[in-house]
Amino acid sequence: MQAAPNLATIRIKNLRLRTFIGIKEEEISNRQDVIVNVVLQYPADRAVAFNHIDEALNYRTITKHIIRHVEEGRFQLLERLTREILDIVMSYRQVLHAQVEIDKPHALRFSDSVSITLSESRA
Repeated sequence: MQAAPNLATIRIKNLRLRTFIGIKEEEISNRQDVIVNVVLQYPADRAVAFNHIDEALNYRTITKHIIRHVEEGRFQLLERLTREILDIVMSYRQVLHAQVEIDKPHALRFSDSVSITLSESRA
């Protein structure tokens, strides 16, 4: 019987970025804060065995990709931004499952934030 793989869970927590998001004139004209949280899983057998970055999923590379996309983009809806970040994460072939949550602070009066969460798994 084969041993279960070392399934690693990586959490990128509270990545604070600024982007153009929304549909109102002031949202289109001014950058706003968004908070990105990503949870991803990948098989880490080779990283565990060889203890070398080339065998691991490089979360720094993924984070830089997300930062560039968010800060250079313009988005009307949180749903769209969340989907695009999920697509970025899933473009890394090692990722088996990912969940992305994006908060838009102060989007509603009397609320800390509004968030959207999307997830995807590889078949």
